[in-house]
Amino acid sequence: MTSVSKRRQRAGRLIRLLAALLPIVVLVGLGSGAVSLGPIQVLQALWGDGENQAIMIVQQIRLPRVLLAAIMGATLAMSGAAMQGLFRNPLADPSLIGVTAGASLGASLIIVMGGGLLQGFTGLTLISIGAFAGGMLAVLVVYRLANSGNGTSVATMLLAGIAITALAGAVGSLLEFFADNEHLRRISLWKMGGLDSASMPRLWLAVTVSGAVLVALPRYAAALNTLLLGESEARYLGIDVDRTKLALIGWVAVGVGTSVALVGTIAFVGLVIPHLIRLTIGPDHRYLLPASALAGAILLVVADTLSRVVLAPTELPVGIITALIGVPFFVSLLRQRHHYGMQT
Repeated sequence: MTSVSKRRQRAGRLIRLLAALLPIVVLVGLGSGAVSLGPIQVLQALWGDGENQAIMIVQQIRLPRVLLAAIMGATLAMSGAAMQGLFRNPLADPSLIGVTAGASLGASLIIVMGGGLLQGFTGLTLISIGAFAGGMLAVLVVYRLANSGNGTSVATMLLAGIAITALAGAVGSLLEFFADNEHLRRISLWKMGGLDSASMPRLWLAVTVSGAVLVALPRYAAALNTLLLGESEARYLGIDVDRTKLALIGWVAVGVGTSVALVGTIAFVGLVIPHLIRLTIGPDHRYLLPASALAGAILLVVADTLSRVVLAPTELPVGIITALIGVPFFVSLLRQRHHYGMQT
């Protein structure tokens, strides 16, 4: 049996394992919190009808939260895998294109202006809308800076992303300097990330937008595999490189922008998960993208569960948990320098 066949079998086994593990993690998440529920109670509450405590806790509070965590985790991880393939760098992150910094600036601006309390029928506050708009604007500026008559340069896009991220951070710091204590606390909590504002309207919005991203990105798996050979080789093999870049950046911007708008800034999911999956099954995006999505969903559901039980009944921001989980993995990856090149 060839090494390619073995790698495909290993990838298939990993995807099946992650797909089987995700419902278990979701079930545990639904039962965990200030009020602990057993698996049977959770299942009965899921299918029950009434107003008893277990049904209200599971259906109205925990179900939207756990499912939103799974969708956002999958979106961030798959977006990270796509960006690592596009930049041909296994340590790339979705925030490289400026979407996270732009979203943070947009949210901070709305908070300082005092417009965060207005909420529409979608369950989105003005803070969320400002975050999404800020993220999209930042990505647009990065793309325009990287675009020229000869096409879009990945290296220029990386540098433009760093510059726009620094600029957005500076303006955000300036806003924080002039903000009062209440606004500072709201900005700080929002940047830590959290799923405490999850609701059914927000969940349906995430299913609609992020679901489209999760369906669209795997369509570019073959193009990403070809780009690993280099842009010149990809063009020679018939790939429309510039159009592929634009599509990937657009879908990632929408996915990450939606995530930041709905749950705030959540670190390391889009960086660590794709890298670990790549080390396990290789760089074939036909398997890397779905496996990353499943693993990202599992990680964020686990992180949210821990955020609710570690100091129960007090909830920790989920971004803190993902950072505490992700940093040790990231440090271990840095120590394995011989894995830094994109495997083929």
